[in-house]
Amino acid sequence: MFIAALFTIARTWKQSRCPSTDEWTKKLWYIYTVEYYSVMIRNEFESVLVRWMNLEPSIQTEVSQRKQKSYINTYTWNLERWYR
Repeated sequence: MFIAALFTIARTWKQSRCPSTDEWTKKLWYIYTVEYYSVMIRNEFESVLVRWMNLEPSIQTEVSQRKQKSYINTYTWNLERWYR
């Protein structure tokens, strides 16, 4: 009885095996590809970030100039209305 149980367990037990060279190469290329594309995406993101950081001061000055101009125009409009 005990020997029959061992034989059944041994037959259904998944044997550990070493990966073949082909599987090992595929896994290595997968890791290489993932690392390569993650670096590419990170570099692209950093370049966009640097571009936006360089544009930020000019955008801020444009916005502040627009606010100043609208304030001046409004002020002038109010003065003209009173003098007419």
